[in-house]
Order: sequence, then C-alpha cells, then structure tokens
Amino acid sequence: MLEIIRKRRSIRNYLAKDVEEEKIAEILKAAMFSPSAMHRRPWEFVVVKDPEIRKKLSRATNWSSFASGAPVMIIVVADEQKSREWLEDASIVAEHIYLEATNQGLGSCWIQIRDSKRPDGSNTEDYVRSLLGIPANFRVVCLMPIGYPAEQLPEHQNSEFEKRKIHWGKW
Repeated sequence: MLEIIRKRRSIRNYLAKDVEEEKIAEILKAAMFSPSAMHRRPWEFVVVKDPEIRKKLSRATNWSSFASGAPVMIIVVADEQKSREWLEDASIVAEHIYLEATNQGLGSCWIQIRDSKRPDGSNTEDYVRSLLGIPANFRVVCLMPIGYPAEQLPEHQNSEFEKRKIHWGKW
C-alpha cells in the first residue's frame, strides 16, 4: 500500500484517452468501501463523462479549469442530515478515490467545492448542485477529475517524512 501512497500525486494534465469502465467501477468500489462514522455512509457520487458538463464543472472555481481535460469526473457529495460527520466521511471517500485511481494507473486531483466561491463571487456548491440536479440536502464536497496522466510527477520521498512532527505520548 505504501508504494501506491508514494505514487499518488495531484495530476492536472490528462491524456485524451478514455478511461475503461472496469477501472471506474474499481474506483467507485474503493470509495464505497470507505469507513464512516457509525457506518452511516452519507456519501453519494455523480459520475460525469459528458464533455460539455465537464467543461461547465471546470468553471466552478478559479482553480478548476484543468479538470475539463479529464475524461471522467467523480463528484463527491454527502447527505448532511444522515451524519454529523459527513465532511470527514466524504473526505475519506475522496482519498480512497485518489488511491484507487493511482492503483489503476490513473491520476486525479481534489478540487474543493464545499464552502468556496466562484470567480464571480457566487456560491460554488449551488452552481454544481444546480448543474447536476443534486438535492438541496446534499453538500458538494469536491470534484475528482480522473484520467490517464499526461505528466509524470516524482514519487514521494523518504525526505518528506518529518520525525519532528510526531509526538509520542504528549506534545
């Protein structure tokens, strides 16, 4: 597992190559196997392949323009009425998506949607919710573009492990 964690990088450039359905299925399976508080599983997903919708989603924030180049986007949403820990649960799900995408030879990058603003100052969650028909009781946590990397970033190195940030027993 540490090998996949080392390889996981935030990929912002994708090849113009379709992602196989089997790989998307494995990524979604990994997401569904995520732990959640009291096993409430408040998450749901919107999988977007349509190029026009992906283009509109890539305009959601000042930092999401690269996402239109990914052939697939998985939008992570959570029902805040189902669990008080919806944000933590959905964040773990997104990490499972990241790791399984890497395991499948694909790349991804977390694009923050929750509590962010659009370039025009409007609410990003409302924009995505409206675009995809997401019910009002669901919070839009993030966009996860998925595709074959068009860039090769170096693996994480042991030098990134900082012992000084570990406190045993007490601070």
